[in-house]
Amino acid sequence: MNVLITGAAGYLGSLLVRRLSGALKNGEAIRVIATDIQERPRSSFDDDVDYVQLDIRSERVHEVMANYQIDTVVHLASIVTPGKKSNRELEYSVDVLGTENILKGCINSGVKRLIISSSGAAYGYHPDNPEWIKEDEVLRGNEEFAYSHHKRLVEQLLAEYRQAHPELEQVIFRIGTILGETVNNQITALFEKKALIGISGSDSPFVFVWDEDVASCLEKAVTGEVTGIFNVAGDGKLTIDDLAHILHKPVIRIPASIVKGALYILKRLSLTQYGEEQVNFLRYRPVLDNTKLKTVFGFTPTYTSKEVFEFYLTHNKKMKQNLNQYRIDEKSLISRQH
Repeated sequence: MNVLITGAAGYLGSLLVRRLSGALKNGEAIRVIATDIQERPRSSFDDDVDYVQLDIRSERVHEVMANYQIDTVVHLASIVTPGKKSNRELEYSVDVLGTENILKGCINSGVKRLIISSSGAAYGYHPDNPEWIKEDEVLRGNEEFAYSHHKRLVEQLLAEYRQAHPELEQVIFRIGTILGETVNNQITALFEKKALIGISGSDSPFVFVWDEDVASCLEKAVTGEVTGIFNVAGDGKLTIDDLAHILHKPVIRIPASIVKGALYILKRLSLTQYGEEQVNFLRYRPVLDNTKLKTVFGFTPTYTSKEVFEFYLTHNKKMKQNLNQYRIDEKSLISRQH
């Protein structure tokens, strides 16, 4: 059995490659073909893993799938956190056109199963989101927020292919906020501030999932038989006040109009890469119901959202340093006041 993984040198990809290396499906050894746009992967892979430098937008995708006689594709490659030199056209070409190229390659090469990492962001950030979002909810990824919109467009493509090519099995994971020992992104940066920024009138709810649980779901999708669409998140949610309580940090609530205005100006002065769309990103976060993941896919997350966050605080080196420094600064302030 030959499994091709896109984005294999990335965070989730590296976790999955290690799990599948030497694994079996139905008593048959799994051969892993790890692909990424990087010339050399940042993480080292076992000797039994084939590494192929590959741009998912290129025609070479079809050649690689055919040459390796791929049975299953795990498509993880996408632009999650754009760099300062990134632009919407580039992100669309990778996220949407790249995925379309993967789909065409799967059909042309007779791939049996496609496993893809989508996101809770595909539901969109809207004031009328249900308190708990299930998989049958309409996808409304916000056009002003590239990542959210692209996940929505990708899922529309996947739906079209399910109709036109039912022979290609699909497993789609709509993943919540991932935390783990080495996670470092725009969301974790929010927790590193001396105070948490909240939007007036909003609880800013978060659902978290342990990175190893996400890797376990991907592994189970490769080695198992179940297909479908599944929200991937730990049980429960944490509001901005819950997070502040755990972090022992204050919450500063600011009216949405003021935050929008500030971000509008800062982005156009090139002082931040984030624009006014980030306000809704904080204010109307989709809260994922994981019932189907547990009852249909057959996977129960190891940790609840709260336990994932506490694990992150305990094991993430950067966050531990941040909290230690915050406590030192807090003690120094109290000392000066007395």
